[in-house]
Amino acid sequence: MTDPSHITIVGGGLTGLSAAFYLHREIQERNLPITITLLEASERVGGKIQTTHTHGFTIEGGPDSWLERKGYATQLAIDLGLEKDLVNNSVGQSYILRQDRLYPIPSGSVMGIPTKWQAVLESELVSEKGKKRAGAELFRSVRSSKSDQSVRNFFQDRFGREWVDQVMEPLLSGVYGNDIEQLSLRSTFPQYEGLLEQYGSLITAMRQTRTKSAGTVTSKGMFQTLRSGLESLVHQLEDVLPTGLIQKNAAVDSVIRTAGHYRIFLQDGRAFDTDQILFTTSHPVTQKVLGRYIELPSLQHASPSSVATVALGFDTKNVQIELPGTGFVIPRKEGYRITACTWLHKKWPHTTPEGKVLLRCFVGRSGDDLLASRSEDEIIQIALEELARVQSLQINGEPEIAVVEKLLNSRPPYEVGHQEWLQDTRNRLSNVLPDIYLAGSFYEGIGLPDCIQQGKKAVSEIIESLCLKVLH
Repeated sequence: MTDPSHITIVGGGLTGLSAAFYLHREIQERNLPITITLLEASERVGGKIQTTHTHGFTIEGGPDSWLERKGYATQLAIDLGLEKDLVNNSVGQSYILRQDRLYPIPSGSVMGIPTKWQAVLESELVSEKGKKRAGAELFRSVRSSKSDQSVRNFFQDRFGREWVDQVMEPLLSGVYGNDIEQLSLRSTFPQYEGLLEQYGSLITAMRQTRTKSAGTVTSKGMFQTLRSGLESLVHQLEDVLPTGLIQKNAAVDSVIRTAGHYRIFLQDGRAFDTDQILFTTSHPVTQKVLGRYIELPSLQHASPSSVATVALGFDTKNVQIELPGTGFVIPRKEGYRITACTWLHKKWPHTTPEGKVLLRCFVGRSGDDLLASRSEDEIIQIALEELARVQSLQINGEPEIAVVEKLLNSRPPYEVGHQEWLQDTRNRLSNVLPDIYLAGSFYEGIGLPDCIQQGKKAVSEIIESLCLKVLH
């Protein structure tokens, strides 16, 4: 590769930043004649990652952690020299709300899949009929499906509606923030289809896999974060990348294809040429920018959904939590506007000063446009009013601090057929606009490790494409 090439990354969320980091490192290690520009429309990078430090509290406005077993985020932290800042969550009982009361998630459950029958029998979350139907999963035949199906259809066939509604739905929908009625199994929880094929029963599969890993079980939680806050990851990425590589307040208006390259026009009137473009923006944004040349498939039916996080800090004497544990989730059928509440001072003790309590609520469900029209004060009031309904949780007075982060249209729908939609989208793009790539939470996973993995994958594809061009 002899002629200098230019690569543009559009979008400064974690996908774009990690792509820029690993691409820059590859360029340095291989001495490649490539320059990089990262364009971010807003005045800050980091996307949904936003940490607030106030009155001794460390509060995440967006994601607050990642699954350690998905090693990409942990590895990025290590690559950035932040390994000493890594911390795992404290382990504790979690609960499900039913009729304003908190009931323990049956012990041994994995995403609501039961493994201990005694815990199921003792649970008050479902009726005796519902327990028998769930237990019958051990003996149900396996019905293989050649096509994608909804998360609800798959698990309801195995465990019955009552068990899914009351135990599994708040756990499964909480990961993606969308209704499991439309959520694609193969794009969100594909491992369960494979486990069912292998073991003939999901209960058996969970029992077997838990037994195999029993020797490595510790009191350490499965999630990781950074003690100083996740935004320190973003700041470190900014610090290690060359000055000028990241351009903020640089919203892309359109892209045109010219002889041998692309010309990018910014909304402020600037324009420049580039050879390869990696879009890490939301699909609707990318679709709009490229609309001059190609009609990319729209998101199938549902629109991206919104969520707000509400962090409430209190003095310990003003909050009484009668149950041990780290928080609770709320099934859709309960009619609450909050979907979950984490007791951060228990789950992540480093976030909360001594003598204080920190509660973090998630407000908003898919299909509900509540958040767009509500002020931060109104959202805080919704959270406080609904927390007041929860038995075993007593709050006296107003919070000492309240931090709200509204993430509007931030959660992709991942509907049934998502993989086929994604393949169609990429095929159309490669046929009409080669050397343009897509990555990010709207495509192949929403977790922080998923976004980093997509950034690294795109870097490999871009480098390979440039090398092949030189060879030809």
